[in-house]
Amino acid sequence: MWVGFPSHAELWEDHLAPAQAEVAALVKALAGLGEEHVKLLVAGSEARTAAQSLLDGFPNIDVVEALFGDVWLRDTGPIFLSPGEAAAFAFNGWGGKYVLDGDEDVADVIADGARLSRHDFILEGGAIDHDGKGTVLTTRACLLNPNRNRAWRQDDAEHALAQALGARKVLWLDQGLMNDHTDGHVDNLARFIAPGIVACPAAYGEDDPNAMVYDAAAQALAGFTDADGVALEVMRIPSPGRTLSDDHRVVPASHMNFVIANGAVIAPVYDCRAGAWAVEALEVLFPRHKVVGLPSRALITGGGSFHCITQHEPA
Repeated sequence: MWVGFPSHAELWEDHLAPAQAEVAALVKALAGLGEEHVKLLVAGSEARTAAQSLLDGFPNIDVVEALFGDVWLRDTGPIFLSPGEAAAFAFNGWGGKYVLDGDEDVADVIADGARLSRHDFILEGGAIDHDGKGTVLTTRACLLNPNRNRAWRQDDAEHALAQALGARKVLWLDQGLMNDHTDGHVDNLARFIAPGIVACPAAYGEDDPNAMVYDAAAQALAGFTDADGVALEVMRIPSPGRTLSDDHRVVPASHMNFVIANGAVIAPVYDCRAGAWAVEALEVLFPRHKVVGLPSRALITGGGSFHCITQHEPA
């Protein structure tokens, strides 16, 4: 499991140290209960020192120093198709919003030693979720946004995903979360638990800003079948509700941004009671995994959470 470590003080400002502490807790959970060999990507000697200090010789963790723009490896890194084979895609900073030096090199760093196929269309890993059997989830708001691949229609996207990733069927949701700078990544909205089973949020609190988006997604999912013609079973998990930044702006916090490891599922939780309920719901859905909820308040200031900063590499 590759993990990005917050390394740039100019990007994270006052949130740098808290974000580093949250990532260190995630890494320990992945390397411990998660039974993962973790490769922690750091940029610069100061970040390496901070990571080593926080991890203090914790086993099953390699610290890898390389240039990268920021921690969002799910989007800048490659997607592994099998052991030793990966696909890399063009990346334009989520539609030109945050273009940082080094992000174009992350795929080469992570896929070092693997056979890497390159595709010239823009695709971020958080924009899709899949069941491992050819069914892909995505949102129109992101994948068909003209700031990515201009003039793409649904059939263009479906053909590209079929050619690059072997997608046999693409399931389209409409909108993502409010104020999500990714334009609506699906990994904040709906995730496969297993083939035929999808989780999506249920609103928490009367003032949940995404209540209508959640219900629309659940209704759409309930009408979908997967690539094998099996009707999807939809499981609802409490959202964090209205979650605000330091300047009182709604942030795209989501319990859906969990990461699935070999032995554990690690879910981001925020300062609300719904976090414990979300963990309980995930325990039911993942009976063979330990389910751990860890704070992600500092990471969300950068716009994402645990799934966003990780990338799976099959052994």
